[in-house]
Amino acid sequence: MQNNNEKTIDVLQELNQFVNDRIEGYKHASEATKNPAHQSFYNDLINESNQFSNQINRTISKYGGERQESTTTKGKIFRGWMDVKATVTGSDEEAIIESNLYGEEWAQKAYNDALDQKGELPENIVQMVEKQKQSSLATCEKLRQMKETVD
Repeated sequence: MQNNNEKTIDVLQELNQFVNDRIEGYKHASEATKNPAHQSFYNDLINESNQFSNQINRTISKYGGERQESTTTKGKIFRGWMDVKATVTGSDEEAIIESNLYGEEWAQKAYNDALDQKGELPENIVQMVEKQKQSSLATCEKLRQMKETVD
């Protein structure tokens, strides 16, 4: 049976893989978009995600674990598929936004999975995860708005 520190470390390491996916996804979007306002937004999300990842990694270290720098296998496959798709069909703003929205919805699932275990996590960890989740929800809403207004 895991002790509380091990459980906390495991939950945060798994969550941080998704945060790292978020970073890579928005880097990809920032490079692919032709819209300067979208690029600025994606760069802001890269910075925010880096802050989230650093916060999670500091917490992992505090609990005696090793930093999580990798991404998920699913995220790697998805980014590879999007590269192939862009090569074949071209990269348009709506496709970029849809990819980001899909990734953000996947991040929501990761946050929910972490919060499903909140009874086994310290309160400060739950608060950190909830705060990051709220930011991700706001990003989802902004992406939906962007999708509605894309030409």
